[in-house]
Amino acid sequence: MVNKKMSLSMLPYLVFLIGLVWGSFFNVCIYRIPRGESILFPYSRCPCCRNRIKARDLVPLLNYLWLKARCRYCGIIISPMQPFIELLTGLIFTAAYLRFGLSTMLIKALFLISVLLVISCIDLKHYIIPDKIIIFALSGGAVLVILCHDPAIESALAGSVLSALFLLALALISHGGMGGGDIKLAAVIGLCLGWPSGLFAVILGCLLAGLCGLALVLIRVKSRKDAIPFSPFLSAGTLLMLHSGSDIMYWYFCTALFT
Repeated sequence: MVNKKMSLSMLPYLVFLIGLVWGSFFNVCIYRIPRGESILFPYSRCPCCRNRIKARDLVPLLNYLWLKARCRYCGIIISPMQPFIELLTGLIFTAAYLRFGLSTMLIKALFLISVLLVISCIDLKHYIIPDKIIIFALSGGAVLVILCHDPAIESALAGSVLSALFLLALALISHGGMGGGDIKLAAVIGLCLGWPSGLFAVILGCLLAGLCGLALVLIRVKSRKDAIPFSPFLSAGTLLMLHSGSDIMYWYFCTALFT
């Protein structure tokens, strides 16, 4: 019994380590997918000198520290975003485990988190959302809905369609204030979260984007005409719904009913 409790207490740390490893793989996806390169071959290489990175230099987080943020061969500086994404993935994976435990919902949450993280980082850097990731996400999300029955198929379809239509309407009203990739991503979120959680996640993302955009304009970092990547805000709204969705909807409906 004691050994079983000890094993369970170690699971969050194991999930964190798994997240670090996946974060390292996500760095590869973030770098290669926008360039149309394979995410599997060739093996990891320095983008500057093209030397193959050895296994000892691929340990997440630690490699950045013991190489002193530089390539072993040419000395080029390694972007601090790489260890940051690894650490962020580990933390988000651990938070998902603490929220859902060992369950089918955890699998779906980790799948959705992974897709959102890669898309957000690519969008922040390149202002694009690659269709190949959207197709993968829709396919994987559909499989998980069918296997897990959470949400129900009808709820998943309603969430996907209504979330996408909501962003499409906003895009038409704002005369192109967001791209087609954002609308497709809303469909993915709605599919995985179902109705009404998917739509609430998208609405939260819009509110966060509006507040952030207003702040950036006020401090003169951005002008009103400057583009701002939208997928990170959709991702933030989705994470909020994953972890506190029922509380958010309860607060909203109580506020709407009693005001």
